[in-house]
Order: sequence, then C-alpha cells, then structure tokens
Amino acid sequence: MTIIRDDWGIAHVYGKTDADAVFGMEYAQAEDDFNRIETNYLNSLGRLAEAEGESALFTDLRQRLFIDPDSLRAEYRSSPPWLKRLMDAFADGLNYFLYKHPDVKPRVFEPWMALSFTEGSIGGDIESINVRDLAAFYGDSAGAARTSGDADELDFDPSGSNGIAIAPRLAANHHALLWINPHTSFYFRSELQMASEEGLNTYGAVTWGQFFIYQGFNATAGWMHTSSGVDNIDEFLERSPGRPRTVTVPFNAGTGTARKTFTVYYTRHGPVVRKQGDRFVSVIRAPKRRTSMRSGKSWSCIPTLRTTPSSQMDPATSRTSTRTTFRAATPLSTGHIPSTATIRPRPTTASCHLTRHPTS
Repeated sequence: MTIIRDDWGIAHVYGKTDADAVFGMEYAQAEDDFNRIETNYLNSLGRLAEAEGESALFTDLRQRLFIDPDSLRAEYRSSPPWLKRLMDAFADGLNYFLYKHPDVKPRVFEPWMALSFTEGSIGGDIESINVRDLAAFYGDSAGAARTSGDADELDFDPSGSNGIAIAPRLAANHHALLWINPHTSFYFRSELQMASEEGLNTYGAVTWGQFFIYQGFNATAGWMHTSSGVDNIDEFLERSPGRPRTVTVPFNAGTGTARKTFTVYYTRHGPVVRKQGDRFVSVIRAPKRRTSMRSGKSWSCIPTLRTTPSSQMDPATSRTSTRTTFRAATPLSTGHIPSTATIRPRPTTASCHLTRHPTS
C-alpha cells in the first residue's frame, strides 16, 4: 500500500486490494485530523459524554436508543467476507496510526465500530429527535434544562446542499457535468483518492473516519448527496409506551467516570422519545448503504434497496443522462393523504446485483 501526497497535501492511496486502499485511506485521514475521526465515533457510539461530561448525557442516550454495540458486533460476525475485510482494514488503519503515534492516546478501534457510523451527511436523522424532550420524558427536568439540544435550535439562514447535474446532450462537449456544493464547513470532510488493483479508482470527499467516498467520482460516474427534511424519520403516536429496557450511559464526572442507568421504552415501531398529550411518540429509522455505480442503470438500482433515507443522490454518468434519486422511503402522493392512510414506498420490480467495489 502506498500513500502519495500531492502539492496540496491531498492523499492518493494505492493498494493491491480494496482492503489495502481502505487501510491507507484511514491512516491518511488520521494523519490529517485524528481528533475529528475520534469525535465522530464518540458521537456515533453514544460515548460523547465520556469526553465532554454530563452535558452530553442525553445526546448519548438518544444515540444508544438506536445503536447497540452487541448488535453491531453480531452484524459484523454475520457480514459477508468482502465487507469484513473492509471493516478489518478500517480498524487496522486507525490502530496502526495509533501505534505509530504513541503520543495520541484514545481508545482502540475495532472493526464493528464502522457499522455505527454509516451516515456521511452533516447531520444524521437521529438528530431530528429533540434532546430536551428526551430528557424531560425520561424523568430528568434538570437534565433537560442543561442539555445542549440541537433539533430545536432556530436556523434563520436557509441551508442545505446543492447539486447541479447536466446531461451529455445539453453540454457543449457532450459529456455529463456535475457540480457539487455540499454546504459544509471547509474542513468537514477530507479529500482523497483511493485505488486498487481490483478495479477501485475513486476520488472525492470522505466524512472523517468513514471508509467510502461520500461524494465524488470514478472513471465513468460522479455522485453527490443533498439533504432535506423529506421523510428523515417516521413518528408514531402510541397508546402504550411498550416494553421497558435499561440503558446505562457512562459520563465524565470530573473526578472520574460515573454511570447513569435509564429505563427506556420500545414499541413495535421503535424507541419512545417523548410524550405528546396522553400519547407516546415512538420513531423508526433505516440504515444506509453506499456502493460503486458505473452506469445510469446501476444507479436506478439504489431505490430498490430502500436503504437511503437521509439524502437524495444526484449522479451523472459519462454515457447516460443525469438523474436525482430521492430517499427510497419517500411515499407516492395523490395530493391528499387521509389521516388513516398507510403510506408505503413505491413498489419496484427491478433486479439489481450490487456486489462489486463497495467502497466507492
């Protein structure tokens, strides 16, 4: 595996296998900004309070309502061999960086941790759950008062990502054109190239710590992701809070690590996050998957997976038209949806085979 830095410091990673490229890209990201990588995983694993203290307690609880380390370990064990190799390389790259830099002393990374952070956008759908409401519901009004919430903060400046895709027939040079304006802070993502002798050759932006190119291009296709509030998360009004379960959240108490145990509730839809009148509000969300696409036909396969709830995808390919793929759970609308309607995703009969180059 070889890492070459160009005149702008951008890492170009070359490996014999895709796993070699993942190892190198993780090592290069850690060289650039290990702090951002660790912060992203502290947040995604529900361990932010271990570093930041009690103010992050309910942010961690919110995350732990959805992320269970034992479940992630089980998913890792049952993953197909190609994905295991990539997750192993993810952990090996970060741990090798720590080995080479003994002055950096965080926790050790394990392969299954990659499954906790598959959302590459600026804010995951979980963040739409109000932390103060969560604290109030689970019996800590004082915690609700001191919690730094994010879902209820006003944003007077309209924001969001923009993508402009121009089809070949509309371009002067008859090649598809794709402009990516992700509307993130300048250093929100790293920039790199990853290539392997197995056919992987991709360049673009990587959210710190992840092992796939979130938006960028390969030899025949480019892609970007825009975010909106369309079907980010589904809420359900429940008559009963459902079944109880205990969740223990460790936090930095100043003099050492303390722990707080919560009794939380789950309905058949998902965890209960607040109360509305005499009803309980539960939520449901879905995971996301990224793969390498090489044509317009392969991009059309994405909605059939129904695993892209958080971002629209705007691809442009070298030989076909451009398109926008909305999150796969977005329902069809006839203009009026009665309050008792059941909303289902658009049906599909497409047959898709997505097994090659999962890191692009």
